[in-house]
Amino acid sequence: MRSVANDRYSLWKLGITHVLNVAHGRMHCQGSHDFYGSTMDYYGVPADDSPSFDLSGYFFPSAEYIHSALDTAGARVFVHCAVGVSRSASLVLAYLMIHHHYTLLEAINKVKEHRWIFPNRGFLKQLRALEIKLCKTS
Repeated sequence: MRSVANDRYSLWKLGITHVLNVAHGRMHCQGSHDFYGSTMDYYGVPADDSPSFDLSGYFFPSAEYIHSALDTAGARVFVHCAVGVSRSASLVLAYLMIHHHYTLLEAINKVKEHRWIFPNRGFLKQLRALEIKLCKTS
């Protein structure tokens, strides 16, 4: 994931219009508005891949970013982190839960149809808490 994220030409060839970097400012993930320029919209989340990191504060803002981007005709969103299996996967799961009303298990199964993911146990606990919160409000 990291090599594609750092290759603007490859992203352009893939038709990527929006980038959500869930390892913003971390080693090997130096993406920024300056790096991507005016051709791509950029949103950075400075998350650590640690079970103790509170990613939950980024669930709704990141889901809104993805949702708004996908509401734009022709938009394609690239969500990445350093390895691509925990931080970025967790925010994609949150997006599916918030905007598509998936349960956590449904969201995991949907994403696993396309790629291997492995959110850390702390992120899974936070996603489970999100699921409970979403069930109470629906």
